[in-house]
Parts: sequence; structure tokens; C-alpha cells
Amino acid sequence: MSVHRIMGIETEYGISVAGQPMANPMVASSQVVNAYSNFALPGVRRGPKWDFDAEYPLRDARGFDMSRAEADLSQLTDDDLGMANVILTNGARLYVDHAHPEYSAPEVTNPKDAVLWDRAGMMVMDKAARLAASSAGGLPILLYKNNTDNKGASYGCHENYLMRRSTPFADIVRSLIPFFITRQVFTGAGRLGVGQDGRELRYQISQRADFFEVEVGLETTLKRPIINTRDEPHADPEFHRRLHVIVGDANLSDTATYLKMGTTALVLSMIEDRFLDGHDFMPQNSVREMHQVSHDPTLTHQLTLDHGRRLNAIEIQREFWQLASKYCDEKYGADLDEQSRDVLARWENILDRLDTNIWACADEVDWIAKLQLLESYRSRDNLSWDSIKLQAIDLQYADIRPERGLAAKLESRGRLTRMFTDEQVMAAVTDPPTDTRAYFRGECIRRYPESIAAASWDSVVFDIKESQSLLRVPTLEPNRGTKAHVETLLNSCSSAQDLVNALSSNPGD
Repeated sequence: MSVHRIMGIETEYGISVAGQPMANPMVASSQVVNAYSNFALPGVRRGPKWDFDAEYPLRDARGFDMSRAEADLSQLTDDDLGMANVILTNGARLYVDHAHPEYSAPEVTNPKDAVLWDRAGMMVMDKAARLAASSAGGLPILLYKNNTDNKGASYGCHENYLMRRSTPFADIVRSLIPFFITRQVFTGAGRLGVGQDGRELRYQISQRADFFEVEVGLETTLKRPIINTRDEPHADPEFHRRLHVIVGDANLSDTATYLKMGTTALVLSMIEDRFLDGHDFMPQNSVREMHQVSHDPTLTHQLTLDHGRRLNAIEIQREFWQLASKYCDEKYGADLDEQSRDVLARWENILDRLDTNIWACADEVDWIAKLQLLESYRSRDNLSWDSIKLQAIDLQYADIRPERGLAAKLESRGRLTRMFTDEQVMAAVTDPPTDTRAYFRGECIRRYPESIAAASWDSVVFDIKESQSLLRVPTLEPNRGTKAHVETLLNSCSSAQDLVNALSSNPGD
């Protein structure tokens, strides 16, 4: 499968209200989402709700269900808790996830599209925050694409990958733990602060690493596991498993996001095809090593593996790259697709540069770009790491406002590489991917907003006046409902009633 598979990114944004440090984040988040809902679906009496019927957040991939009595409230994502929610015409979901506004990008088929619709989410969030502030006539609401408030709280940037159900879960754990622990050398967002509360003011590679406490588990907000076991495929469960990845940082660099998604997709393909059998990189203490890799920006820390070998993170990543290259050559040869070749080439190149001169990666790796900024201020103003000014710079790097965010300023000066133009990102704000079911979902929202009662990743629920009950159209197969599949049908239906009649007459469509 190479890098091509169904995938997506969910990002919770840090939020604050200027001049009101005690402002309720849930209220502010609701203002953000509701403001964008009114803007995105003007004149619609009520936006479509989220369809929770097919969600099972307490189902564990290890073969059991956690009871609701045991679960933390944050795990009960199948309940409508009255939080603001809007489904966008690009197929994404924008909603309040407890104390944060979250943008869940539409499902895509490749890492490049994952970057594009993730960037579209930043543009959506920026617009939403500005609308919320102006509509309320109040103070600016500030949003940050980061992962911690440095006061003990962490919020996620979760990746999702559809996998074969037949893949043994033990194989996933054995191969992905060392891969996840070490990929942070090019996916880390950088953080000034060590420990969950950030009390020790020194620089580390990852914003999320210190918040992980166990190897495997179902939780996402406490006792965070390196491998999350939520078994909620949003597809046919007989054939598919959705790997819910919670270890990643929220990246501002397009290249970092691209490599995060692309390299992980390659490793998953190798796991599915059992290509990694016999290759063991498991550390003796995975959680401790995850922290230690992040705490060492010199990239010299050596991990002690189960069988006694000692390798640093770059060396382990290089072994994964060598295996991926061999896998692609043996399975695809000259037929390997262009994007997989590009991911392999960029992966090798970034490891080579990290191994020789980390500053050569400042245009593509967030933690290095931020560290370079911090070091320049430290040198110019003779600052120590406990300087409040440096802490402000650490936060401002993730500010999503183009005129204020430091990552955005680096991009505007050509010092942080972009993969897409503003025009391409603006198109992705309103338009869904054309090669997944997100196209059907997004187009239904765009064409028939008043007739959509609810939607989810695997359903669209119609509220037709002529019908006495709601009508659910299942979209269980992510590769159906594409533009090629349904555009002609949608163009022939001027109303939701026409569409439902057409689907009823041809259920195979």
C-alpha cells in the first residue's frame, strides 16, 4: 500500500482570551465554533448535528469493552454533551472537545492531502476566532496550534490511519513503539519546559513526550499510552481497524506533518505485510526512553534495546528507513508511486542533515526552527532559559494569526518551507477531498444544508419533510462517495428529496 491509505488528522487548539486569564475555555471555545457555524452556513436555521450512533469509544482493540463506570468523562466521545458542533462543506468537523476547539480534518488518501486539509484547519480556526471576537464585540480570542499550556495540561494532535483488521495487534505494538519514540527527532514541535508542568525551564524536542506514562492503553487524556487501543474504525469492522495515534505533536511545518504521516504510513504497510518480522527495536523501558529522546536536543542519547543493543534515535530511524526502502523496492520496484518515492527521499535527507548539522533542518523541522529563534534572542539579549521573554516566544511560535505567529513570520520570509499556496489552502477550506467519502458528506452539507439532520464519518442523516422519520445513508466504505462516484448523481438532484429517492431506487450507489 506504500504511503497511500485512508488517513486524517484531528487537532485540539490551545485557547485564551486576551486580558482575561480566568476566562472559561469551554465558553470561549463554543463562541469560536458557533461563530464559524453562522458564517459557514448562513441562513440555516440549525446546523447538522454529529451522528453518535455508530461511535464506540470504549471498545478496546485487545478484545474487550471498558465499562462506562470505569471511563473518564473525556473518553465518552459518543455522548452529545451540548457542545458546539458544525460539519463543514470540506467534510471536516469543527467542534468543542471539552476545553478546546477541535478541527477534525476530512479523511484523505495520502500524506500530501493530509497536510493540505490540516492547513485548511488553521485557516478555519483563525477565521473562527476573529468572527467570535467581532460578533461578541469583546476581547480577541487567541488560538495556538500547540500541545500544552506548560501548567500541567496537554491537548492532542491525533493521527488516524485505516489498517487491515487481520494485522495482529501485537505486531503493531512491537514495531510502532520504537518508531514513535524516535520519529520525534523530525516531528517534534519543541518546548521550553521539562516535565508535565514545565517547571524545569530547559528546551526539549517534543511537547507531548512528557505526558506519556504507559506503553499500551485505551485512555487519551490520563495515563496516556504510546499505543492507543481505541477500536473504532468508522468503516467496516470486519476488514478495517483505525489506528488512533495520540503521541504526535501539532506541527506548524508542512514538511514535518508530511513526514509524520508519510513515514508512519510506510511503517504500517511493512507491519501489515509482516516485513518487519524478525526486526526488533523495542527499548527496555519505552516510556523512559520516550522522555529521554525528547530531553536531548543534541540527538546523542542512546536507547537501550531489549536485546542489549544501544542506538540513538537517528540510528533507529535510519534502520526503519533502510527497511522501508528495501520493502518498497522488493514489492513495487519501478512501479512505486511518486509520493512514496518522495517520502523516502525526504526521510533519508532529513536524517542525514540531523546527523551532521541540525541547523540545516531549521526550514523544515519545528523544534529546530523554534530553537534557532530562541537561541538568537538568548545571544542578542544575553537571556537565560528562565527568561519570561523566551517563554513568550515559545508560545508565540504557535500563534495561528499570520500577522503575529512566529512560525507564520518565518514562512513569509522563506525560512520555513511551505508545500501549498494560500489559494490552495483557501480552496481546501470549502472543498472536500475528491477521492474519499468526505466528498459526499461535504457536498451534501453544501447543497442541502437545511435537509441534513446529522452526519458522521460513516453516515449522513437526512431530514426530509415528506418523510415521517429521519433517513440515514451509510457511508461505511471510505473509498466510496468520491467525486468520480457521486458527482453526476448529485448534479442530477436539485433537492435532498431527489437524492434520497435516487439512492432508494439504486441502493448499490
